[in-house]
Amino acid sequence: MFKGAIVAIVTPFKNGRVDEEKLRELIEFQIENGTDGIVPCGTTGESPTLSHEEHDRVIEITVDAVKKRVPVIAGTGSNSTAEALRLTEHAREVGADGALMVCPYYNRPTQEGLYQHYKAIAEQVKIPIIVYNIPGRTGVNLLPETMARLAKLPGIVGTKEASGSLKQMHDVIQLCGPDFAVLSGDDFFTYPLLCLGGHGIISVISNIVPGDMAALVDAFAAGDMQKARELHYRMAPLVDSLFIETNPVPVKAALAMMGKIEYEARLPLARMSEANYEKLRKSMVNYGLLK
Repeated sequence: MFKGAIVAIVTPFKNGRVDEEKLRELIEFQIENGTDGIVPCGTTGESPTLSHEEHDRVIEITVDAVKKRVPVIAGTGSNSTAEALRLTEHAREVGADGALMVCPYYNRPTQEGLYQHYKAIAEQVKIPIIVYNIPGRTGVNLLPETMARLAKLPGIVGTKEASGSLKQMHDVIQLCGPDFAVLSGDDFFTYPLLCLGGHGIISVISNIVPGDMAALVDAFAAGDMQKARELHYRMAPLVDSLFIETNPVPVKAALAMMGKIEYEARLPLARMSEANYEKLRKSMVNYGLLK
């Protein structure tokens, strides 16, 4: 089962191209600080703006750099089932440990369409699949009852739940059982979801403070509720700052402030407003990440 503090890693760019050297450095930073898994080519990795060649290459680099030290869960979702199938098969071929597949976006399938989409890929590609439900970006909400149907399929091992509803997370856990990995898709819900019986987080904030998110999950697993709760409250203001504008622009700005990457995202994502950039910088100063 995939569990713990898993990072949805950014894709660093330099002069419009994937910065392979910086990506490898970011992966080392994550592993050195206790991250339990790496997700390349997710939302935070700007997968919608990567070419197919870049998408494949980022996954290949990640698998090579990680060297099986932690699981690599490759983002392979698409609104085309055929395209998602190709991406998922490639991830399997190059050695990814799992696939994170966002619900098909824009075409707004029914619940039956969502079920058949995942079923088709699970039947054809033998790799563990995490279903990624994020209605705010896709326009569709994969309901708990549909997730329960999917959980019965071989190969569907968990969900990244980013509906923003603790009730929905609760229902998924209850319907799918304790062996189905329910991971938060929102940093703020990590601690509450663990309290409900969830298994961890696919995190944005872990890009900049991987040790603290890993410590929260580890403390909870060890039964140290006080430490886990303290870390939740410590990180909450920084989480707010990282979502002051569309992800991943703020987290890329934060990593650039820390000297880890260039401050570069691809259109249609634009740089933060000066006011919001300054709010983020102050939040990082308060956290102790900057002077």
